[in-house]
Amino acid sequence: MKMVHVGFGNMVAAGRIIAIISPASAPIKRLKDEAARDGRLVDATQGRKTRAIMVMDSGHVILSALQPETLANRFEGEEGSGEDG
Repeated sequence: MKMVHVGFGNMVAAGRIIAIISPASAPIKRLKDEAARDGRLVDATQGRKTRAIMVMDSGHVILSALQPETLANRFEGEEGSGEDG
């Protein structure tokens, strides 16, 4: 299974990511709050500011301190290469 580095040594299964989004809007903040309330929130920011939110096919929400563009480039790089991550 391909893995994507999401910062600070944390990895996420690339094939399970549905969306990589910015946390700026109110609906995304509600999504994050609902996931925290339901126990589906994974904080991979190591105490830093959340700059990207990944929505997984399992309903989990993962917070990252990396920019969405950085994560998207890493995701595309993993998908495009023939190497295991």
